[in-house]
Amino acid sequence: MYDVIIVGGGPAGLNAALILGRARRRVLLCDAGHPRNAGTPATWGLFTRDGTPPTALRAQARADLARYDTVEIRDVEVIGASRDGEAFSVRLADGRSEQARRMILATGLRQDLPPVSGFDIYWGTGVHSCPYCDGYEVRDRPLAIYGRGHGGSGLALELSAWSRDVTLCTDGADAELTDKDRARLTRNGIRIVEASVDRLDGDGARPHRLHFRDGSDIPCAALFVMPFACSPSPLITELGCDLDEKRGVVPTREYERTNVPGLFVAGDASRRVQFAVVAAAEGAMAAFAINTEIIAEQTR
Repeated sequence: MYDVIIVGGGPAGLNAALILGRARRRVLLCDAGHPRNAGTPATWGLFTRDGTPPTALRAQARADLARYDTVEIRDVEVIGASRDGEAFSVRLADGRSEQARRMILATGLRQDLPPVSGFDIYWGTGVHSCPYCDGYEVRDRPLAIYGRGHGGSGLALELSAWSRDVTLCTDGADAELTDKDRARLTRNGIRIVEASVDRLDGDGARPHRLHFRDGSDIPCAALFVMPFACSPSPLITELGCDLDEKRGVVPTREYERTNVPGLFVAGDASRRVQFAVVAAAEGAMAAFAINTEIIAEQTR
């Protein structure tokens, strides 16, 4: 019986394991090895590590954990989980099963991209979802936003802080923009293109132009997609977590607690902004809460 099983080896899971290891808790961290940012060349906005490749961050985090003999890491997928009384059981892809008193899901999300040619090719290198993570590197260059409605308008206005050459592309469907949205976009120099999007072209490393089905095109150094629904881990619903169906995230409570006693969700799958530094902080908060709960149980 472990004290804690952590599912996911990104910033949230690794930092949770670090805090719990330092609290001398017996921890099993299971990492399937499919990070959401696998195609991203650098992690930005993480103090002292700004611009570090995600693979390097994970490698350093694992090296840090090696000094804590109560923390075990297995490169294995968790294919099933259940709550058995006061404990949690997980089924692993290698056929083994393990149990723990508490559980942290740090599984992240799988980004569901719009089905437009080129978006998948440049995901992480020219197609992004977060201007705070990737806006600075394309500052003062032509930027496109793929989205509609108030959300698309909001993202376009947000990106005007990084460039004055911004185009909102609504992909031919009902733009769902109010007159107020249109007036605000126009007032801030943001173009609106309502033609259907055909493809995103580039040199294989970076995108250069966004083409529309009416034959027109615009220069595009980077394209930002408004937050589309993401696919959460099936473990979240399997364990009975509440889920925001629109966004695909878990509405966590104080210290990343969920509606399921003893179960915590940290990182991109929770409700907060999806920064690496925030994910790591959420992992630390969940670890702190778990250790506090275990101490209370042991000293009662």
